[in-house]
Amino acid sequence: MTPVSVQAPSAVVLIRPHFFSPNPETAHDNAFQSRDAGHDAALVAEAAYAEVTEVAGTLEGQGIAVHLFDDDGPGRPDSVFPNNWISTHAGGHVALYPMHAPNRRTERRGDIVEMLKQRYRVQDVVDYSGLELDDVFLEGTGAMVLDHAARIAYVARSRRADPIALERFCTNFGYEPIVFDASDENGTPIYHTNVMMCVATDFALVGLDLIESPTRRSHVVERLASQDRQVLALDRDQIRNYAGNAIELHGRNGRMLALSRRALASLSAQQRRIIEQSCTILPLDVPTIELAGGSVRCMLAGIHLDRRAALSPQAAAAA
Repeated sequence: MTPVSVQAPSAVVLIRPHFFSPNPETAHDNAFQSRDAGHDAALVAEAAYAEVTEVAGTLEGQGIAVHLFDDDGPGRPDSVFPNNWISTHAGGHVALYPMHAPNRRTERRGDIVEMLKQRYRVQDVVDYSGLELDDVFLEGTGAMVLDHAARIAYVARSRRADPIALERFCTNFGYEPIVFDASDENGTPIYHTNVMMCVATDFALVGLDLIESPTRRSHVVERLASQDRQVLALDRDQIRNYAGNAIELHGRNGRMLALSRRALASLSAQQRRIIEQSCTILPLDVPTIELAGGSVRCMLAGIHLDRRAALSPQAAAAA
């Protein structure tokens, strides 16, 4: 079995939406989002609910602790993507983030924070959401791809990753920011770093061609490789198919890379072989969720906290 890695959580938060749909308030800068108005809204919501249910069961079957929460309220079309508003960190730290789209700000949930406090050792909760009043945004581990081992936050510059909020996060949580400009084939800035970049323990998947500066591109490769990682370059087509939107997890039988089946189909045989040297590949079927411009990584808020000791039956009943 592969050893436990600080990069690969063994527990996640997952939100099952009852009113899922592509979000009209995010379509202007999310080039990955479907603009096809031909989908039946009720059928889309039903399919998304079923996909999340299936993802939860698959992860649990692999030994991942899944904390599944339902969102049965309308008006939160992107609630299936909790990693944008919350992140957790070794040592008992939790961060809450300011969201760019007004209809995403109600996704933050006190019941999830309380669950974390009850099940895991939480020392503090740092809430940056008040920065929304000043139009300052930092959308969690969508805007930042975190290398927990090297303490680096990789960030594609966008309106969803304000430098003021990024500096505060990096100062509070002890990360070094590495910021770069990245854009797609049409020159549209990448809206979230995690659609073009995945940092695992022994490898990284990166859309290097999307990083505009050759010097910055080389610097990113150098810093990733400094942790003895193999850097796998993803082309623009692979990025468009969400190959960068993956997450390394640690299950019953060791580390695995969770990504969508669409993303896996875009990887080359050589890329798969390199990944499988340290991870089992776990493809998940989320085609409906991907209509909203995010995939598996966006759906999973990894829990990097120490578990509390199990409660006795009597204490659990009292709780």
